[in-house]
Amino acid sequence: MVDGGGGPNPGAGGPVAAGGRPLIITENPLLLDDLLRLCAAAGAEPHVHHAVPEQSGAGRDGGDGRGDGSGDRSGDWSGAGAAGVAGVGWETAPLVLVGDDAARRVRGAPRRAGVFLVGRDLDDPHVWKRAVEIGAEEVLTLPDAESLLVDRIADVVEGAGRPALTVGVIGGSGGAGASTLACALALRAARAGERTILIDGDPLGGGMDVLLGGEAAEGLRWPDFAASRGRVGAGALAESLPELHALRVLSWDRGDRVVVPPAAMRSVVAAARRRGGVVVVDLPRRVDEAVAEVLAQLDLVLMVVRGELRAVAAAGRVAAGVRMVARDVRVVVRGPAPGGLDAEAVAGLLGVPLAGEVPVEVGLPGRVAEGEPPGAHGRGALARFCDGFWQRALGSAQGVSV
Repeated sequence: MVDGGGGPNPGAGGPVAAGGRPLIITENPLLLDDLLRLCAAAGAEPHVHHAVPEQSGAGRDGGDGRGDGSGDRSGDWSGAGAAGVAGVGWETAPLVLVGDDAARRVRGAPRRAGVFLVGRDLDDPHVWKRAVEIGAEEVLTLPDAESLLVDRIADVVEGAGRPALTVGVIGGSGGAGASTLACALALRAARAGERTILIDGDPLGGGMDVLLGGEAAEGLRWPDFAASRGRVGAGALAESLPELHALRVLSWDRGDRVVVPPAAMRSVVAAARRRGGVVVVDLPRRVDEAVAEVLAQLDLVLMVVRGELRAVAAAGRVAAGVRMVARDVRVVVRGPAPGGLDAEAVAGLLGVPLAGEVPVEVGLPGRVAEGEPPGAHGRGALARFCDGFWQRALGSAQGVSV
């Protein structure tokens, strides 16, 4: 099964709005400095409310109409005061970060999703009671929760929704055609109107940009992301990559670097998934720490196997390593091979569900050599397989068997 994303928190007041400016409510200058720093790290420009609007008079924003928190700081946000809160963004902000010092004063504000109680020392036994009183989803203690909070802020700023359907392709043996299938899957998804990123996870594979005829295209390659440790912005990632045949491609340059640290691999793939649409990853046959980071984020792995006994024997070893990390592995059989095994037999020998068979496409190697990417020939066997795969995989928001 390829599963879709979940819905909003059923206990909250509705889904959190995407985009816009987070709202910070605190009078603690040290906490405010921390929250501003974390917002900057997430690429967000917050609205800061230092104090509390008065209760008297609906829509008043702090006693002087400036909305800068310079009015009366007593009481809580209830009754008419809630209207004043709405006026400065309580109900419309994508995220509300309430300092522990301000918890008492926001009691009575309208319940909504995306409220977090934040502080630096929240060990006292009454902190959870205060969180319940304001309808907070979580209590976050800094600095321990800094990474989590940056992710939450960036999610709402980027408009996080359903993550991309992320499919890895790996060869069961050498020369199985995994890179060809990965390229064709990405190309057909893009031509079907899906927002698509193709990630080349195999530094020794020759380069997916070359396969797409874009080795000279401007944009970043894997070595440019090698130092990534924290969160990578989804939009910034996509915009920085070469655009070839209506899809974005992250490939390798022609330099000597063949290793990307696991943390960088994890951050980049996670950013690609947050962008939504489709992500296709061409995987190497080895499963090292960096590849394991990718496998853990995949919805599905397609293992390409030729219908020959030696190829199946080699694929069995690859499958054993992949299945230790990946949640769903299917086999795609290339064939039929003259005198070889049929697709059902290959899947049975491997003990892996069959995703389908890709017939040999006459003339494909010659067209690729002339600069036509795999899958570009819409009536070819490879394109037909990919189109059918995406129709099944993307045919239901709840996920369908492929």
